Amino acid sequence: MKKVLGWIILILVIFVVGLWIENQIRKIEIKNKPPIVESTIQKEKVTVLRVIDGDTIELIDGRKVRYIGVDSPETGSKNFLKSKIANQKLVEKKTVQLEKDVSDTDKYSRLLRYVWIDDKFINLEMIKNGMARVATFPPDIKYAQLFLSAEKEARMNQ
Repeated sequence: MKKVLGWIILILVIFVVGLWIENQIRKIEIKNKPPIVESTIQKEKVTVLRVIDGDTIELIDGRKVRYIGVDSPETGSKNFLKSKIANQKLVEKKTVQLEKDVSDTDKYSRLLRYVWIDDKFINLEMIKNGMARVATFPPDIKYAQLFLSAEKEARMNQ
């Protein structure tokens, strides 16, 4: 029994160390990405019809947009309503600018975009205000380091 328990502990330690190493490699990869010059970026201006949740909106033309790099509480989970209301205050019935990264849509056919109102970066605001957490998926990692820094600061400020 002690031998089996020892093997289980060893496997768990190897697994945790592997996750830590993977995380460190990911941080290095993100850090070494060359910056993209903002002036070359095309942004599409659109009006938000409604907010679906803390990281998804519906546009007046019926398209749905999923914020890149963030994940908010899902329907029925703790803080769902708080996150949705925060997003509504930021974007509902307002004209926003959509910025594409690499991917165009997700598996649900939602547009994947960074969302701006003038100089206010909505994806970042949701993280800064603790209404969403960072969830980056390559190749759409343009602002990943910025998001991670904001999340760290939000956690420190509770």
